[in-house]
Amino acid sequence: MQSETSSKSEISFEDFRAQVVSDYKLAVTSRECSLLGRREVLTGKAKFGIFGDGKEVPQLAWAKVFQNGDFRSGYYRDQTFMMAIGALNIQQFFASLYATTNIEHEPNSAGRQMGGHFATHSLEEDGTWKNLTQQKNSSADISPTAGQMPRLLGLAQASKIYRNVTGIDADKFSRNGNEIAWGTIGNASTSEGLFWETINAAGVLQVPMVMNVWDDEYGISVHARHQTTKQNISEVLKGFQRDKGENNGYEIFAVNGWDYPALIETYENASRIAREEHTPVLIHVQQLTQPQGHSTSGSHERYKSEARLQWERKHDCNVKMREWMIATNIATDQELQEIEKDIKKQVRDGKKAAWEAHMAPVKNKVKDVLPVLQRAAESSQNKSFILQLKKELQENREALKKDILVASRKALRYMRGESSPAKQELIQFIDKYTEEVRPQYSSHLHSTSKYNALNVQPVAASYGEDSKEVDGRLVLRENFDSIFNKYPEALIFGEDTGEIGDVNQGLEGLQEKYGKLRVADTGIREATILGQGIGMAMRGLRPIAEIQYLDYLLYALQIMSDDLATLQYRTRGKQKAPLIIRTRGHRLEGIWHSGSPMGGILNLIRGIHVLVPRNMTKAAGFYNTLLESDEPALIVESLNGYRLKEKMPVNLGEFKTPLGVVETMREGTDITLVSYGSTLRLVEQAAKELQEVGIDAEVIDVQSLLPFDLNQDIVKSVAKTNRLLVIDEDVPGGASAFIVQKVMEEQNAWRHLDSKPQTLTAKDHRPAYGTDGDYFSKPSVEDIFEKVYEIMNEVDPAQFPQLK
Repeated sequence: MQSETSSKSEISFEDFRAQVVSDYKLAVTSRECSLLGRREVLTGKAKFGIFGDGKEVPQLAWAKVFQNGDFRSGYYRDQTFMMAIGALNIQQFFASLYATTNIEHEPNSAGRQMGGHFATHSLEEDGTWKNLTQQKNSSADISPTAGQMPRLLGLAQASKIYRNVTGIDADKFSRNGNEIAWGTIGNASTSEGLFWETINAAGVLQVPMVMNVWDDEYGISVHARHQTTKQNISEVLKGFQRDKGENNGYEIFAVNGWDYPALIETYENASRIAREEHTPVLIHVQQLTQPQGHSTSGSHERYKSEARLQWERKHDCNVKMREWMIATNIATDQELQEIEKDIKKQVRDGKKAAWEAHMAPVKNKVKDVLPVLQRAAESSQNKSFILQLKKELQENREALKKDILVASRKALRYMRGESSPAKQELIQFIDKYTEEVRPQYSSHLHSTSKYNALNVQPVAASYGEDSKEVDGRLVLRENFDSIFNKYPEALIFGEDTGEIGDVNQGLEGLQEKYGKLRVADTGIREATILGQGIGMAMRGLRPIAEIQYLDYLLYALQIMSDDLATLQYRTRGKQKAPLIIRTRGHRLEGIWHSGSPMGGILNLIRGIHVLVPRNMTKAAGFYNTLLESDEPALIVESLNGYRLKEKMPVNLGEFKTPLGVVETMREGTDITLVSYGSTLRLVEQAAKELQEVGIDAEVIDVQSLLPFDLNQDIVKSVAKTNRLLVIDEDVPGGASAFIVQKVMEEQNAWRHLDSKPQTLTAKDHRPAYGTDGDYFSKPSVEDIFEKVYEIMNEVDPAQFPQLK
């Protein structure tokens, strides 16, 4: 039994004893944090508690083989492990519980996530990468059950890429691909599809991934017999066990979670296999307990029998470790009692320090505002009411930032209609404090570094005298060729992406040129395609994850929403994953291949740029822009544009389409028509036909939905035409409603309207199959013509008499 830093030679009993005692101290410390943490929730100081009690000893064994450069992708029971690798101390544990917004005090999320969600810092203050090979790393946790699994796959695959692809500058990210990605999950959560998809994909890819399953027989209140076939995940997965032939698979271990010596041996074996052989490993840690139940929201006495509770008390891993230490003469009962007593005090002191640090800024601000409220009261006709607000705030020993603003803003109400220096002082306090506090809860949705995509300077596509008209797919292909030549760390993968060069031939021949690891086929498994991209991007690679069609994005939408979109936000800028998601959509026919769920996407993935280029040159420019940035994005290529002719630019790989900038494709004076993607071709045709009846339409291509029209060019158009129609193939209330809200509310275009703003969308149902199905399901040229004509008929019935 040796730690990572110990010699492979035999160690003395005293050294061995010291290691064991040190481990036990950590186990007791973590347990005391859990116990005291629960009490803090029940007293109201914290909102919710979910703790790692009952899982301490296996995490100590795991920490011994977790090396610098390794990554954890876990769930909210791993506090002991985080303490063991030096990434969490007592005070930080409680700061997380209290939602402290000082990231020095609460390094996991600066109070943006509930306790039990852990992270280390991958980035320097300026947003550049730290040297990840010189630290132990934890990707930032998310709450959704099994949501950590897809990312885990990518974290492991990065080691395979770094070991086998030459030319990448890996100094900060890998040492010859020796790093392991370690996952953790509760036994009940192995019922989730994301677990199975990831397990299968890792077995296929043969990546250095070790999966820890913490098995305490329950999923909240539901027993394993309702969760898992045979009530045993390692039994179920026996078919994944590798054999001595050519059939790759997993090495599978099962070990009791209270058996300290066996755990250490198991983790040493797992580490060696995964690190040296790049074979995935599953460790089923059985017979664990959950001494306080699932969380502070309920008691496990309600659903566990007395016999089970007695068994858990007897087989508690800390209790069993303690018994083993006494039995093997590593420590006496009295020695351990002294240790336990001392640790209880340390935890209490750490909790107290965390609470005082959490409350200090609020108490100081209360001191600042009380005299402001006093002066406001003295100057107001409603003195007594304001003084009552001041008194309540002053007597609130556990006031929150919210309470300060509630009192101040209510005081301001009592001063309505009054004018005094004291009132102005109160207003200034409210505005300044709001400006100070709000970023603590809302910053870092996007990158704040110099690599923010909006900082990339646009470069127009340029053409030579002999530039030929080619299929749009060839512009993409040649641009991807330039990308892979320019960026050795760039790679692309997806269904049919590799050998055939994607279903629309935008990658034709590139696998043969750049190899099967950089231009790769995957199985049909969208969520883990997305996860591959997230994990590899978190380790310094520049992946492009291809989701074959926009409809299929729904399989990956939960991971996009809960993991990728929130990463910079939930770590307050301490981790990033500059993943590009490539897909294609719009104007295809049939329920399952023609969706345009842009409204849902826009509302679910804030934090990811959403780009909707109308042709392949624009799309290629977006790829070039994003590869110079450090932000994630979704690019939706127009599915029916691959065979349309475009000129081949001469500056492939260099021209850049700007984000958040619209383009006026046709100038006009009567009405502004706004759309994006494939629908623009219909809008352009309708505009030509409208011109024939005397209606001069201006046509604007949005190009970028997130971000949207940063220069506010659409309102300038509306100021000229005084009318607005947004055309979209999403359902009513989808992306068109988003665009109207942006233009009407943020750009205040309503000031310039002579007619009500309108939208023209697809029907409420999904599109039917066939050309006629498309015609009757989505906006057509005739629909656009007639809608515009109807608007102009209201303006001038004489010039534009009713059509029907």
